[in-house]
Amino acid sequence: MAFAEPVTHVYNPLRYSWAPHEAYLRRMNPRGVRVLLLGMNPGPWGMAQTGVPFGEVAAVREWLEIDAAVRRPKADRPKRPIEGFACTRSEVSGRRLWGLFRERFETPERFFAEHFVANYCPLVFMSETGKNHTPDKLPAAEREPLDAACDTHLVKLLEIARPEWAVGVGKYAEKCLLRVAPEGVRVTTVLHPSPASPGANRGWAEAATAQLEAAGVW
Repeated sequence: MAFAEPVTHVYNPLRYSWAPHEAYLRRMNPRGVRVLLLGMNPGPWGMAQTGVPFGEVAAVREWLEIDAAVRRPKADRPKRPIEGFACTRSEVSGRRLWGLFRERFETPERFFAEHFVANYCPLVFMSETGKNHTPDKLPAAEREPLDAACDTHLVKLLEIARPEWAVGVGKYAEKCLLRVAPEGVRVTTVLHPSPASPGANRGWAEAATAQLEAAGVW
């Protein structure tokens, strides 16, 4: 696929950070999960660095206990270098998301017994200035073939995970789930933990917990 400006760089963490991503995938309960949480695409300081959805470095290393080699992409952007687990920036969304799960479930084993987190799109889009460019902002001609590929993957993911609940982390992910979720899978959403969301900056963990409890997920 080709992407025009303002996108100048496209990172695929599934290529250069496959080792930690594979270690993460092995955390999924092979018997399936009750709750699948779906994000939109990797953040520049999260999965782009660690290969783990919402993968803030500290959370991945210290709580998920995943720390594996991350190769440098062939053409990364100097303003957004891929440093892997040496990255010192914190992904706020990931810190909030995994922080809530750590507080509620205490151990990764308890979380992964019934839950799993994935992303709809595996790619990171960057502009020449290094600014993150999310998939929802791509023009239709570029977004539609990307969505088709991501929908195919999401269908397969739902077949494998067999969730009772599919939770879109943000409205974009919820729309993707509503588009492809099979009958019997209940779809809902939680507020995205990004600091770009005003509501998320006023107690995201409490707001997300309340949403999941009100829906009947928790």
